[in-house]
Amino acid sequence: MANQEEVIKIFTFYYKPEGIVVSNNIYVPVWAGKNGKKNEPLFTGDDSGDNISDKNKYYSELSGIYWVWKNTDTEIVGTCHYRRYFTNADEPFFYRVRRALFFFAGLMKKRHGLIYTNNINRWKPMILSQDEVINILGHYDAILPVKRKLRQSIKQHYNKYHNPNDLILIRNILSEHYPGYLKSYEDVLNSNRLFANNMFILRRKNFEELMNWLFFILFRFEEKIDKDNYKGYQERIFGFLSERLVTVWVTHNNINYKELPLIYFKTLKEKAYNESLM
Repeated sequence: MANQEEVIKIFTFYYKPEGIVVSNNIYVPVWAGKNGKKNEPLFTGDDSGDNISDKNKYYSELSGIYWVWKNTDTEIVGTCHYRRYFTNADEPFFYRVRRALFFFAGLMKKRHGLIYTNNINRWKPMILSQDEVINILGHYDAILPVKRKLRQSIKQHYNKYHNPNDLILIRNILSEHYPGYLKSYEDVLNSNRLFANNMFILRRKNFEELMNWLFFILFRFEEKIDKDNYKGYQERIFGFLSERLVTVWVTHNNINYKELPLIYFKTLKEKAYNESLM
C-alpha cells in the first residue's frame, strides 16, 4: 500500500505567494493564476503542464483545480483556500454562545457552517488532519462544506447578483449534452442550500468524474459568451457557476457525503482586501 502521505493531497489555493497557514506533506500551497510569473520556492504554480492559468481572473480557484486534475494523480484529492479550511473539531463553548447571538443579529444564515476567527494560532491545530480524512472517507464518499443557507432560492439569489441569462445558458448546455441532469438542475435551483467555495475532498474516481462533467460544461459556456461583458466582481463567473454545478453533481449522483464546517481566518481576508485597494 502506498504511503498515506502520497495517497492524500489537499491543495490550498492562493491568489499570490504569501501568508502560508499550513504546508506539509498533505497540504500543498498552489498559486492559482501564476501564469508565468517568477517561481516562488514554497508554492506550486498552476501554469505548468496542461493548464488554464491565464484564465484565472474568470475561473478563480478553478484554474488551480484544473491544474490539479490534469497534473496530479493522488488517490484522494482535496481543495481549500488560503483563508478557508475544513475542520472536524468541536466548536469551543464560547464560539457556540457567540453563534447563538448571531440569530438575534440576523447573521445566522450568513454564518451557518463558518467559524470566523482572527486567531490563527488557536485554530491552526484544528484544521482537518490526514487521519481525520482517512477516518471520514472510510464511511463516506466525499467531504464537503456545510451547505450555505440562502434567504432565497439558488435561482433567485443568482439572478439578483449575477446575469440571469447565465443559468438559462447552462440549462441549454445540459439539455443538449446531459439531459438526465435537468431535473436535478431544476431541483437545486429551486432549493436554498448550496455547497459554496468550490471546496471538497474526493476519491480520485469521483474527482475525475466531477472534473470531466464540470469543465465540459464550463468550456461550452465559455464558447457561447463574450467574457468582456463580465466586469469586476462578475469576472469570476466560472467560479460562481461551478458552486451551483458542484451542488447539482453531488445531488444527481447521490454522493454519500459528510458536511464539515469551515474555519474562516478573517485577518487573511481583510489583509487581501486592503492590499487590493493599494
